[in-house]
Amino acid sequence: MKIEHLVWLRNDLRSLDNPALYHASQQGNVAVVVAVTPQQWAEHNESDAKTGLRAGLIQTLANTLATLGIPLHLIHADTFSQMPDEITDFCLKQGIKHLWFNRDLPIHEKQRDKSVCLSLKNHNIDVHVQGADLIVPQSVLSQQGTPFKVFTPFFKRWVTLLAQQDLTPLPAPESQAEPIDPILLNLDWSKPFREDLWPADQDTAKKRLWQFCHHKERHYQTGRDYPIQPATSTISPYLALGALGPRQCLEAIFYTCDQEEKKWQDSIWLKELAWRDFYRQLMEHFPSLSMNQPFKPNTNFLRWRNNQDEFYAWCEGKTGFPIVDAAMRQLNQTGWMHNRLRMITASFFTKLLFADWRKGEAYFMSKLIDGEFAANNGGWQWSASTGCDAAPYFRVFNPTRQSETYDKAGDFIRRFVPELAELDAKSIHSPSSEQRKRCNYPEPIIDYKPARLAAIDAFHELKML
Repeated sequence: MKIEHLVWLRNDLRSLDNPALYHASQQGNVAVVVAVTPQQWAEHNESDAKTGLRAGLIQTLANTLATLGIPLHLIHADTFSQMPDEITDFCLKQGIKHLWFNRDLPIHEKQRDKSVCLSLKNHNIDVHVQGADLIVPQSVLSQQGTPFKVFTPFFKRWVTLLAQQDLTPLPAPESQAEPIDPILLNLDWSKPFREDLWPADQDTAKKRLWQFCHHKERHYQTGRDYPIQPATSTISPYLALGALGPRQCLEAIFYTCDQEEKKWQDSIWLKELAWRDFYRQLMEHFPSLSMNQPFKPNTNFLRWRNNQDEFYAWCEGKTGFPIVDAAMRQLNQTGWMHNRLRMITASFFTKLLFADWRKGEAYFMSKLIDGEFAANNGGWQWSASTGCDAAPYFRVFNPTRQSETYDKAGDFIRRFVPELAELDAKSIHSPSSEQRKRCNYPEPIIDYKPARLAAIDAFHELKML
């Protein structure tokens, strides 16, 4: 069977709702290639958990495509800089005439893709670039043609554009030949992850999406802030690696809202997906965000404390603030953290420890199974008040008040800080010195009130420059 069309998959590891794969299959027989670049992933601080899930998803995708007669190949390289030669050599050896892929947005990925395109052009191989993995694939711009810097007007325009486009998920490719024997891929680069929490297959991801929309979406607004409740979708790892496509999420939202006779525009979960698009589009419009720079340049003059002992205590969940420690231990043990807790721990890190947000951002990426560069960067800069549409600098979360509000009975703390399990629902949020000694739990590493005032003063000084 002659194959002239090659589909290069990256963070879009799915057969359904995949523009590059679908449109290529409409032109002729296709093969799929995935590039394995462990050194590059390490340079981007991607976690072992994400690497492990990626490996599992690649294997299950290879099995799925094999039933359609579509082969999946792996290319092994150290870094993105090797991709032009690797992709070109593969195409020449296989007789490929057309390469297809979905566009990536961060600057290193864009540079990689540009170099690959130039190399293939020199060998008369056509490249077909499809839209980025966004819900609204085109740029969402203001009436003046400029990118939005505030989320609310972005969202209004985003919803308007969303209503104007075809939102039907693209089908999987049709079978192009007799099923082929699935190949057991060389995945010796894989890492361990919590497969009991996130099985590595598209069917599980799709089932979880629909179960969430059917049973939890209507309660999402009231339940999403309570980490002990199973009120969130937990599909973010699948979205990060593209095992689910954006139109698949929309299809589930539209169906659920129609069944409940409510407007899909009012879905709070839809707004969360819009935040994902917002941060990704910012990454494209403002390349400095991909270069370790704050959105607000003047915040480069902040004099972060960067106390190394406090940093390690935060990483290990030993700050002496129970909700912070529970959240960090959840991250370390599972590779995932509840969104409310991400805000609490990031605020604690940047505003109370007054540590450079870039160190926290990098640590999160090194642990998160759902780590997405744009969303993680956007969330950290929001918390640090250095980013686009960020929290006002004087907004500093009080971790004890947050704990009392969102983990009132202390059940989440008990799950991840078991040494405090014996404490009652009041004292577990801020144990006394005597209780800490009895439970072998540390004293707080900072004093909240002076730490808060010091952070606010630092931003005040910044305004004076």
